[in-house]
Amino acid sequence: MTESWLVALDVDGTVLREDGSLGDDTLREIQRVAGLGHQVMLSTGRSVSMTLPILDRLDLVSAYVVCANGAIVLGRDETASLGYSPAFVETFDPTEVLTRVRSHLEGASYAVEDADGVFRFTGTFPDGALAASRQKVTFDELLHVEATRVVVISPDHAIDDFLSVVERMGLHKVSYNVGWTAWLDIAPEGVNKATGLERVRESLGIPREHVLVMGDGRNDVDMLEWAVAGGGFGITMGQAPEEVTVAGNETTASDLDDGVAVALGKHFPA
Repeated sequence: MTESWLVALDVDGTVLREDGSLGDDTLREIQRVAGLGHQVMLSTGRSVSMTLPILDRLDLVSAYVVCANGAIVLGRDETASLGYSPAFVETFDPTEVLTRVRSHLEGASYAVEDADGVFRFTGTFPDGALAASRQKVTFDELLHVEATRVVVISPDHAIDDFLSVVERMGLHKVSYNVGWTAWLDIAPEGVNKATGLERVRESLGIPREHVLVMGDGRNDVDMLEWAVAGGGFGITMGQAPEEVTVAGNETTASDLDDGVAVALGKHFPA
């Protein structure tokens, strides 16, 4: 392949294994493909402050980064202290969704992320689950904050029960299991990884058929379907649940088996 491709990679369970480790083969292949001139980038549900360190680990400098499930798109900015500044930001008033979720999920914990990447939260979140910039507040103080996303965890619910409750709420949502509890991300209406990546694709002028994305979670479904619909590749990790796998058009090895490296080696051979 000689023309530039947009290669967008989820982080947790894709680039990184579930324990947070990074495979040597995955690192090497990401650097090699980026070195070929392709636009290799991250597309993640993570906050800005939890995403940029992953770029450092990958030694990757990309034109754009999609964070917060598409609500924040960073653009490369050498004048900024961290090397990136917001290119696109989508926010919403979380009041209605917070009060509705609270009425269905007793005992849940809640967090609201703002456009600056600061999390305000109530309840209990495990260490490392939120960004370093976090403030514990009352539930009422979460209301009316201009949010890029709302995070809800409910440790007392099994993931299937949790998703059933969420489905009955009728919310616009992105929901996924991060391995240790039931976790729900709620984004601005109509915003997801696919909408963020479409902004990136248009800005870079890359054809729809020159898009390749990889992911493993329910919050990756939109970008997988977007890639496939445009004639590109939506590649799911080997450990992805069935409802994610069916959204793509190809499956690679699991995160433990460096599935990212396998797929990149196939599509961008040395």
